Amino acid sequence: MQNYLTLFINGDPFNCHDSMSLSDILNYLNIDMNVVIIEYNHTIVDKENFSTLYFNNNDAIEVISIVGGG
Repeated sequence: MQNYLTLFINGDPFNCHDSMSLSDILNYLNIDMNVVIIEYNHTIVDKENFSTLYFNNNDAIEVISIVGGG
């Protein structure tokens, strides 16, 4: 049986399989993990935890891009 859930990424609903980790979702969305900060349910996630973080239905993720400049 396949189980799906809905996350909210930057406020937008995103349906995914419940076996997808944060890194799986970022890869799927072509988001460069080296230049983003991820906030999960109002808590910043360390990059080393991206592959071990799994979600519950209606969890919220904010993807914050780091932009360099001069």
